[in-house]
Amino acid sequence: MKFTLDWLKDYLDTDASIDEIVAKLNAIGLEVDTVENPAEALAPFTVAEVVDAVKHPDADKLKVCTVSNGSETLQIVCGAPNARKGIKVVLGRPGDYVPGLDVTLKEAKIRGVASSGMMCSAKELELGDDHDGIIELPEDAPVGMSFVEYRKLDNPVVDIEITPNRQDCLGIYGIARDLAAAGLGTLKPLQVPQVAESFKSSVSVAIKDEADSDCSYFMGRAFRGVKNGPSPQWLQDRLTAIGLRPISALVDMTNYITFSFGRPLHVYDAKKLSGNIVVRLAKEGESFDALNDKAYTAKGGEIAITDDSGLIGFGGIVGGESTGCDETTTDVILEAALFDPVKIATTGRQHQLITDARYRFERGVDTQFVADGIELATQMILDLCGGEASDVFSAGTVPSWDKTVSFRSERVKTLGGLDLPTEESLAILARLGFAVEGEGPYTVTVPSWRVDVEGEADIVEEVLRIHGLDNIPSVQLPRTDHKAGSTLSTLQKRARAAKRALASSGLNEAMTWSFMNRDLARYFGGEDDALTVDNPISSELDFMRPSILPNLAEAAQRNRDRGASVVGLFEVGPVYQNDTEKGQLLVAAGIRAGQKSDRSWQGASDPVSVFDAKADALTALAAIGAPVENLQVFSEAPDYYHPGRSGTLRLGPKNILASFGELHPRVMKALDVEGPIVGFEVFLDRVPAAKNKSAAKGAVHISNLQAVQRDFAFLVDQDVAAQDLVRAIRGADKKHIQFVNVFDVYQGKGVPDNQKSLAVSVYLEPDQETFSESDIEAISMKVCAAAEKSVGAQLRS
Repeated sequence: MKFTLDWLKDYLDTDASIDEIVAKLNAIGLEVDTVENPAEALAPFTVAEVVDAVKHPDADKLKVCTVSNGSETLQIVCGAPNARKGIKVVLGRPGDYVPGLDVTLKEAKIRGVASSGMMCSAKELELGDDHDGIIELPEDAPVGMSFVEYRKLDNPVVDIEITPNRQDCLGIYGIARDLAAAGLGTLKPLQVPQVAESFKSSVSVAIKDEADSDCSYFMGRAFRGVKNGPSPQWLQDRLTAIGLRPISALVDMTNYITFSFGRPLHVYDAKKLSGNIVVRLAKEGESFDALNDKAYTAKGGEIAITDDSGLIGFGGIVGGESTGCDETTTDVILEAALFDPVKIATTGRQHQLITDARYRFERGVDTQFVADGIELATQMILDLCGGEASDVFSAGTVPSWDKTVSFRSERVKTLGGLDLPTEESLAILARLGFAVEGEGPYTVTVPSWRVDVEGEADIVEEVLRIHGLDNIPSVQLPRTDHKAGSTLSTLQKRARAAKRALASSGLNEAMTWSFMNRDLARYFGGEDDALTVDNPISSELDFMRPSILPNLAEAAQRNRDRGASVVGLFEVGPVYQNDTEKGQLLVAAGIRAGQKSDRSWQGASDPVSVFDAKADALTALAAIGAPVENLQVFSEAPDYYHPGRSGTLRLGPKNILASFGELHPRVMKALDVEGPIVGFEVFLDRVPAAKNKSAAKGAVHISNLQAVQRDFAFLVDQDVAAQDLVRAIRGADKKHIQFVNVFDVYQGKGVPDNQKSLAVSVYLEPDQETFSESDIEAISMKVCAAAEKSVGAQLRS
């Protein structure tokens, strides 16, 4: 929100300097982003007169001008079409910096003729977009006078960051009110004229029933006999200073009222209207050419401003070119209306339309200021364009405003940390326009321009803000006794442990959206319509994610597109199965894509495989305390994994703790990602809590006796899973067998059909004394017997 110092002082009677104003704005929570003063850049430029102008001897479009600034005469070569003898201009001398060109002037020769300086255009001085010719000043402009002084450009422009709740400060009058309440001057009373009608309007407005809730009130007034030309210089200067382009007196007036009071308006050329104005909901397929030189087609349901010809604008956002005002306009319809903030925001996002009107309507405007806005604009039209005004016509009703909030003055201390006298709190509220009744708890009547105030905490915030946020004392928080135990929940602990483990295994943590494209979500089980986002930030992110994998896969592909051959990403976050509390799960998910490692002289790297994903899943499970040694691997996995190259890790037949595998080719095609790509998902909230809740761990037992490793090769049926054989061997002698590792799988010559050879290495550790040969042989017999009993394995001879 930008404003100039002189514009602010139209409403605030103050002698404060710009530095004092900026400091106070920051102190009351209106953060100042920048302060720019055009006078600083334009200080060297002066008013000058073209004494003579003759044709350049060697260029048809150039003129050699003799220019006087009262103290010296300069020869300047100029190509502007309006350069001529007798006009007053803005002169820049050698050594002066021209901000619009980003150059410093110097002596030069142009086509062989010496040139000392420049006569500047508005664009070159960053005072507008006009670059067709140099600035022509009025005949009475004093030669030699500073251009800044002549045009009164010593007028700082302040840009403040407005938070979404402070819609009242989207008008300069609201900013002045805050500064006055904070003691930096006096707010000038707003003088609202009451213009008498000169005729009855022939145009009326109607709101169709289905649009009642979206346009509660529409007020209009007709004008005839106006003359729409350029707006006065003071108005153009103010609009230009805040970044707006002056267009015409009528359009500039609407912008002026919008930025002065936060009251958006619109003007129609009455002669271009076909019949009366009707406000209704737009039908899909209706279109119009807007004033921003773009065409829009309605998606259906937008607030449509129409006449007999059809759609002529989106209410509260942008008007149509067909009824726009131009220099030929003599009859005008002025509009001031109230539109639903949610509908305005939705329409703006659907059509990617950002306008000053939308910005204010979607945050909420003062519902009680419609009539005052019409009157202020009426007087301004008559002053700028002449003509006469009709009676006021309207449709709908002004919403009633009777909002009150209960307030206890002691809450300023308990909520805000500042022990402020009750009298001062009430005085601040009164200066802000709040009415206070009662004797505690007080009944505070909220003014209509503060649509953001809803409860007692908001009232406390207002008191603290105006008193000065810098005045709130800094208080050290009480010390926490960490010996009393951790404040983290079980899930929080698991999430942190999983992150540490996955990062240690070479994966990089990513943070992706909690929503995704609905069409892609279906590939990952996203079928519940309740998970559709009603008001998405993007059409590509309209569904709550049923899995983290698609977001990570797309991120991995972006990395591979930029040359990364080894990509590993993980994220710990929520996924959504339905819209209930139990339908939200905390998941640690990861992706590996491309090769396992970078190229090396030691040999080529293999592509990632399902076993890499399984290892990552087991790493995360072990880190969060899952009983990894008791998990079973099942080949059934969700259908977004590749069948035969995926699986699940379960504790029992039903409790799925993790899934892993290659992504299905169909899914990769939908995501537009390249293989190989493998992923895993660990469900943190499905891991059962440890039965022993004691924080103490048992003593570590490390044997000092020589361990023994024995290899076995078993013949098993082709469909026997290696894990079943490993589990059987591990259970043969739990006291001495520490772990079992599969190191070879063979099918071929020497192995019967429909069978395979599984070679395992069994690590044996003695307990009290070193193994003898008979001990080892006894354990080996147990291993063979357990393998045969469990999976029918036969020791190969």
